Amino acid sequence: MFRPLTTRQWTFDVCVGVLFFVLAGWPVVQGVVNGQPGQALVGLTLTALISGALVIRRFSPGVALMAAWTVAVLQMLAGFQVEAYDLAIFGVLYATAAYGTRVVFWLGFASALVGALVATAYLQLRNLIEMIHLGSMGALVTAGFAWMAASFALLLAWTTGAMVRAVLRSRASRLAQVQAEAEAATEQERVRIARDMHDVVAHSLAVVIAQADGARYAAASDPDAATAALGTISSTARAALADVRLLLGQLRHSQSDGPQPSLADLEGLFAQVRAAGLELRVTVDPAPRSEPGAAVQLAVYRILQEAFTNAIRHGDHGAADVTLAWMPDAVAVTVRNRLAADAAPQPGGHGLIGMRERAQLVGGTLDAGAEGTEFVVRARIPLSGVVQ
Repeated sequence: MFRPLTTRQWTFDVCVGVLFFVLAGWPVVQGVVNGQPGQALVGLTLTALISGALVIRRFSPGVALMAAWTVAVLQMLAGFQVEAYDLAIFGVLYATAAYGTRVVFWLGFASALVGALVATAYLQLRNLIEMIHLGSMGALVTAGFAWMAASFALLLAWTTGAMVRAVLRSRASRLAQVQAEAEAATEQERVRIARDMHDVVAHSLAVVIAQADGARYAAASDPDAATAALGTISSTARAALADVRLLLGQLRHSQSDGPQPSLADLEGLFAQVRAAGLELRVTVDPAPRSEPGAAVQLAVYRILQEAFTNAIRHGDHGAADVTLAWMPDAVAVTVRNRLAADAAPQPGGHGLIGMRERAQLVGGTLDAGAEGTEFVVRARIPLSGVVQ
């Protein structure tokens, strides 16, 4: 029943109501000069009521409509004819259509038709009775035209409000759509950054842990191996730190792209994994005929990176078989490694989810799970690489 209004809207509506009261009330005040103070007082009261209806027409269109009907009934009881303050009815009908609830909307429509009929009957009833008594139908025709004119005028105000209502709803729908699209884009960006953060941090920490464990056991018997392991830890941590800083900058500004490795970086990834103690047997058959798109290269790199991370964390730290088959329309990626006896990847982990998301983003598919004593990751990525 009540709509929230801004301070500017309240100020405007109050000014409209006051101005209308002054302009519409001035002819009524003339009644005091003409020696009719009683009628002038009633007229000013009705003017104040209808002016108040104008003030609250947007705040509560239903109450404003009730006030307008009250003024109309009191005006007819007082025997007044058409006055200047009756013009406010157009503003009230407009508000019922533009801002009212569904019930008030249709009450405004009904009020326009019924109000036109009541006003015509009130103004033309005496003439109708006299002309019918005299056997003339001219007054009936005149009354019919008067009702149509009144209906047209009142419905015009209501229809204008209905058109404004449609425009406001359309604008609100567009704003809601834009907001929803912005929120969806923000959520997608958040998920992407989280996925990149997981890929970078999880892989780097897995390499660091493996190197640290190896250095601890090799320190007593082979100091050179421990020194090499510490060097690998340092370079891996520095690279991870640079990627994390880039991602954090992206979180702050949402402008620059995150780390975007390509197929050219696979050799570095293989070397890093081998330095962590995981022997890789890489087979590329057939080789790519041309350079695939950046989205495909990123997906292949990240899937392999996460598969190696799982192998380091959950495998027997022996070896992993990697197969890349570059077909005319897609690339098939397979990674196999033996599972450790006391460790197995937990289904539903963030790494597996991230790999599936990587594949799905470019229209591909990915399956990962234990097959006997091995853990196998299979992905198929179309070379079109259309990001979904």
